[in-house]
Order: sequence, then C-alpha cells, then structure tokens
Amino acid sequence: MVLRKLPGVSASGMGLRLSQKFVFLLFLSGLVTLCFGALFFLPDTVRLKRIFLSKSDSPAVTVGSDNDAREVSKKVSGDQEHQRVGLKGVDANVKLKVSRKPSVTHGSRTVERSVGSRTQEEWSPARAHEPAARDERVTSAAHNGEHGSGFSYERFKKCLLKPPLGKDQGKPSDPQTLQRREKVKEMMKFAWDSYKRYAWGKNELRPLTKNGHIGNMFGGLRGASIVDSLDTLYIMGLMEEYEEAKEWIQNNLDLNSNGEASLFEVNIRYVGGLLSAFYLTGAEIFKQKVVELGEKLLPAFNTPTGIPRGVINLGSSGTSWSWGWASAGSSILAEFGTLHLEFVHLSELSGNPMFTEKVMNIRKLLSKIEKPHGLYPNFLSPVSGNWVQHHVSIGGLGDSFYEYLIKSYLMSDKTDEEAKRMYYSAMEAIETNLVQKSPGGLTYVAEWRGGILDHKMGHLACFSGGMIGIGADDGPPEKRQHYLDLAAEITHTCHESYSRSATKLGPEAFRFDGGAEATATRLSDRYYILRPEVIESYMYMWRLTHDPKYRQWGWEAVEALEKHCRVEAGFSGIRDVYASMVSHDNMQQSFFLSETLKYLYLLFSEDDLLPLDDWVFNTEAHLLPIIRKNCLREHDSTLDNGQTPLE
Repeated sequence: MVLRKLPGVSASGMGLRLSQKFVFLLFLSGLVTLCFGALFFLPDTVRLKRIFLSKSDSPAVTVGSDNDAREVSKKVSGDQEHQRVGLKGVDANVKLKVSRKPSVTHGSRTVERSVGSRTQEEWSPARAHEPAARDERVTSAAHNGEHGSGFSYERFKKCLLKPPLGKDQGKPSDPQTLQRREKVKEMMKFAWDSYKRYAWGKNELRPLTKNGHIGNMFGGLRGASIVDSLDTLYIMGLMEEYEEAKEWIQNNLDLNSNGEASLFEVNIRYVGGLLSAFYLTGAEIFKQKVVELGEKLLPAFNTPTGIPRGVINLGSSGTSWSWGWASAGSSILAEFGTLHLEFVHLSELSGNPMFTEKVMNIRKLLSKIEKPHGLYPNFLSPVSGNWVQHHVSIGGLGDSFYEYLIKSYLMSDKTDEEAKRMYYSAMEAIETNLVQKSPGGLTYVAEWRGGILDHKMGHLACFSGGMIGIGADDGPPEKRQHYLDLAAEITHTCHESYSRSATKLGPEAFRFDGGAEATATRLSDRYYILRPEVIESYMYMWRLTHDPKYRQWGWEAVEALEKHCRVEAGFSGIRDVYASMVSHDNMQQSFFLSETLKYLYLLFSEDDLLPLDDWVFNTEAHLLPIIRKNCLREHDSTLDNGQTPLE
C-alpha cells in the first residue's frame, strides 16, 4: 500500500513505519471481525440480528435451566372487564394489576391431542360424522410420527379401550333425556352462531352490545371462543360449525403475538383446546399449532426455582413476571399447578422431553417443601421456593392444583405413584382442617388463613365434588365409600347454593356464618358468570352413581340459563342471582361453550361418549387421553391380556 505525501507535511509526521502499519492493520481487521461476529450472539430482540438472519434461518430457541405460575378467575368481564386471570378464579375485589418488572428469560414451545368414532370397526371421524371427512386427510407425518416425536396417531387410536364417541354418539335411549340433550345442543348452536355473527375472530362475545371482546389475558392471541369450542362442536356433531372453526385456526390463528399473556389461561384454553381437537380428529394443523404455542410458554419457567411466573410475553423476548397483585411477586398454586396434563402430552406429541421435565420439576419442589398441617398455601415465591402467605383454598387460587394431581395419576394409566401419594395426602389434610358441617347439615370446604377458618365456599370450589368422586376408587379401601359419600355431600351443598337463589343459579361465593347457609351475604359475591363447576360435579356424580337427581339438577340449571341468561344475541352472565329482575353483565365467556354446555351434554348422554376409562378432562373441560405407554410402544398394539385395545 502506498501512502501519498501531502504538501506541507514532513515524512516523519506523515505516518508510521511499515512494521507499525502492519500491526495497526492487523488489529483493525481483528476488531472489525470481532464486532461483526458479535452480532450473532446478541439477543433475538436486537434488530441488527434480524438483518442477517432470515425467518427461515431463525436460530433454535434456547431455554435456561430455571423455571416459573397460575391464579385468578372467570370473572365478570363486562364494562369493568373482570377476566379470569390464571386459575379458575379469584375474589371479585382483586384488581388485575400486572407488575412491569420482567425477569429475563428465553424462549420455547407446546403440543396437543384428539379422537373420534362410533364403532370398533368404524373408528374414524369421517364415519362418525360424514362432514368431518376432511379431518381424515391427516398428513403422513401425523400418522407416522414424523417431526422426530415417534408419535403415531394410528397407533394411538388402537390404544383406546373404547370408541371415543360411543356406539351411537352417546345417544340416550330415554326420550326425555334425549330431548334434554337436544336442547343443550341447540343452546350451543345459538351461542356459536351469535359469536360468529357479532364477534368472529375476537376472544369473546358481548351479547348485549353485539360486538366482540379481546381482553388482556391472552397476550394478543385471538379466537379464544373458537379454540375453546372445537371439541364441543365436534362431540355434539355440529360439523359445519366445527369445520368453520378449523378453517379459522388454519388460516387466522396467529401465534406470533408480542403481548402479555396469562400462562395459565393460554395453557388451559389454547393448548388444551388444540390438544383435544387433535386427539379427536387427527388433523395435523392442530398438532402443529399446539407444539409451536407450547414452545412459546417455556420461558416462563426460567426462574431460580423452576416455578413459572404467571405472566409471559409470547414474543421473541420471552420475558415473564408475576401478577402485580400477587403477594411479594409470588406465583399462584393453581396456576403453576395446572400445567402437568397438557405439558406431558406436549412431550408425547413433540418428542421433546423438556415439557415434562418442567412440570416434573414443579412436582419435585412441592413434594419436598414443608407444608403447614399438610396443606398447600396459595402463594409461592419463584425465587426462594418458599411459601409467601399461609392462605389455603380449594377454590380460587388453589383449586385445579388438586384436580391435576388425581388426574395426573389417572392419565398415567395409574402409574404416577407420586401424584397419587400427594393427592391423597392433600385430601387427608383438607378433611382434617377445612371440611366442615353447617348447623343445617350441609358439608362444605372452608378456607384457611394462617390457622383461622373463613367459612366461605366459592363457586369454583364446587368442582371438588366431581374431583373427590373420580378419586374415590383409588383411595385406601376402607375410605373409598367415604370419599364417594363426601363427593355427594359437597355436590348437594353446591346444588343448595343454586336452589336457594331467586334465579336458581348459584352465586360466586356463599357463606356458612352469621346464620347464613349456602347463600351469598356480600353484594360483590352475588354474580353468576356462566360458570361450569357445579354442573361439572353433576356430570361426574351421574357417571359414578347413576342417581337420577343429578340429571334433574342439571335440567334445572338448563331452565335457569334459558330464562335468565339467554338474550337476543347469545348468553350473558348476571350480576345478582337473588334479584327477580336480572341485570346482565354483557359477556358470553368462552368457557361457557367449552365447559358448561359440554358437561350438560355429557350429563344427558350415555356413558360411552368419552368414557372415563380412556379420557381425562383438563380444567377447561378439554379431553386428553390416558397414556398407555406399553401400548403406544407396541407396533402390534397387543395388550398384556392378548386382546387388542378395542376388543
């Protein structure tokens, strides 16, 4: 290289000697190389990186070794937009404030399942419902278990003991029961048609103002009512509506949102709904979507303890944080305890063990931690792994944690002994400390605040009748009848909370003190937002006992819903169940379509529609199959007794 001599500048001042120039240029070239290469080590959020990496070449997501979340409620989300934030519920006076102090995390994804048919020889959605023929066009990847998961949909179907939709779609032989089931189906079609007409693509319908509601629970995701309705539509044989929903998901469900989502709500509604739809139909689009979404939830677990935080950014940053109202930045028992079922199935479908590892880490911590009087408080620090408050509830903030323990055991084909041990130990502690008998003879489950009982039971806690019922047979032999009796008593108490109101619908919470018996004493507890928990227990208790009172109680609920909640453009919650002139809250919750109407339909169907020896329901009533490992691993699909699974 030749440097020109500039006029008026001496040679000595002109520059460096040749050796110095060489060293300088060597240093400069190294610096440029280092700076350019560093671009590829910057976080995904750095825009310069996106210049050099096309979408098709985006780097694999990495997940830290740490983990994090659930709690809130299916609250009234009318003018005040009360939404269920993480768990099945939270007290009405809780303000859903979100802390803006995110903890840095990394990204990752999720999965799902489904099934459908009418006879052992005709186990296919196309034969069960002719319009569903398109769902049989499952790609070879779905059938052959490609994508590295080793999952085969065909092999999975052979592992079911019975056809999912029964011999005749669960059609009851009794004319009155059939008529009642048809009424529930009509309610579902009316609710769906109203949503489609006025709120299509939004998360929920506002039936009074005839418009859509998006809310802030789903981080920018849309179509919550569509995803929540998939399996209900399919089970009821509403195939034209199901195809509409499937087409929207294929073409319009955008998972590349950048908003702040409830880990709990996205998991139980979107992940659960897509898993259920896949296992019912085998449609590959549901599997693709659910695995992608599941990976986006993994960064929430990046905490010192592995206990996930409640809120996560679904975008590339993957940051997560705790709810602003949660004590001392804690995570909620019912939120981080309501991931196990879905995440185990994500591992099954994707072949990625990380999903299962994350939830097993939660299990491990909860198993080891000291529990006051054997009870699980509702708030846990994701940083220290210690309890933050000694508030215990089988209703809001705690509820589905217990549900997922017994269902994890059942879903594992009764091989998950740790889940079984934790569930029955928790039940013993709950009976000892929380279960009470009112002066009028009603059995209820109180709340526990640092050793002081609060004689209140929430509507959310009414799921426990069904939970205790399905767990009765696997308890200690001497307590099995006791558990079934306890389940019946709790279900009866919850029915009383309905029958003692003017509308015959139950309040959000009811009390057993100051002379009150299964009635709400506070104005803030008097609302009903189309919740399913009482009807859920009716359905389980019907299947366990076939006592006709449960079907009668379910029909009373149908009549009350029709009279007080049905409006011109859908169904709406009401603000005061004790008022003869009802005031509507202007919200058709997505869980009304997913849970309330589905449980009513099953209540009036034969037991072979989604038989309980093949399926469990997640806390949003999305069905997940029992995992029979020995069967899934056998290519000849032969059981230990020499029979094929559907024999």
